[in-house]
Amino acid sequence: MHPSIVCILILSPFFVRISLLLGIWLIGTVSYHWRFFAQWFIGMRGRDWPTIPAVVDIVSVVTQTRQSRNREYVVGYMATLTYFYRNPELQMGEYSRDFNFEQDAQDWAASYKDKTVKVHVDPRDPTRSVLRKEDL
Repeated sequence: MHPSIVCILILSPFFVRISLLLGIWLIGTVSYHWRFFAQWFIGMRGRDWPTIPAVVDIVSVVTQTRQSRNREYVVGYMATLTYFYRNPELQMGEYSRDFNFEQDAQDWAASYKDKTVKVHVDPRDPTRSVLRKEDL
């Protein structure tokens, strides 16, 4: 393609609008799911850390809402497992997961209450741990 045609296509209002909309969508998606991107990243890094048993002692479900034009609406439910382990001091960590339905979140969280799970602990910092999805 001729360079002047490429320049016209790139600078066209349609291309600029589409690029802007895609950029806004990407930023919105990443910011909304940031916790899970961070959890995934730490889980990938922690996959080679040594494992230790932990007990899920606290489970909770929180309603997630959004506000739009003075109206609040439910967008989902976040279930969180809080686990405790000794290495050698008592330590704690959390694992969260999103659900569309409250009952699904409640059932999932309740199924792990008082269960022993395998967590990966940072060998350089025993206060840092990760519960990986694959280890549930």
